[in-house]
Amino acid sequence: MSVRVGQGWDLHRLGPDRPLMLGGVEVPSELGELGHSDGDALFHAIVDAMLGAIAAGDIGRHFPPSDPRWKDAPSRLFAERAAAILAGSGWRVVNVDATVVLERPRLAPLADDIRASVADALGLPVEAVSVKAKTREGLGDVGRSEAVEAQAVVLVERIGD
Repeated sequence: MSVRVGQGWDLHRLGPDRPLMLGGVEVPSELGELGHSDGDALFHAIVDAMLGAIAAGDIGRHFPPSDPRWKDAPSRLFAERAAAILAGSGWRVVNVDATVVLERPRLAPLADDIRASVADALGLPVEAVSVKAKTREGLGDVGRSEAVEAQAVVLVERIGD
């Protein structure tokens, strides 16, 4: 088979005194992701989708929170390394379709910057990256601004096909 699809999902609690990172872009916010790395839920979902597409495990297998090397690490690094894992296995990302679920702040003003950052990290044209923003209409942990959620679907193709 010359193409595969991977799906990724991530959720991080929000708290004070941390930056809110989404797709490698710092989003102005009073709350940021609580996590071992920079907590970038969007990059984490994309990495899981990439690795899943080639049946290479998940982000925790490759970048475990128990490893001090990843403490406060930028999640862009995980995405770049996941792309290298794909390339080493004969695959490359074709496109990314992602959704960030966050009650506030609104992401529309930063959507193009986030898309460009993700595209740059993966070596893709910006036209191959879609990032959509949704809210939970006040429902659940995300709706109460206690968490941020991200979902991603990635299409990969075998290099040379």
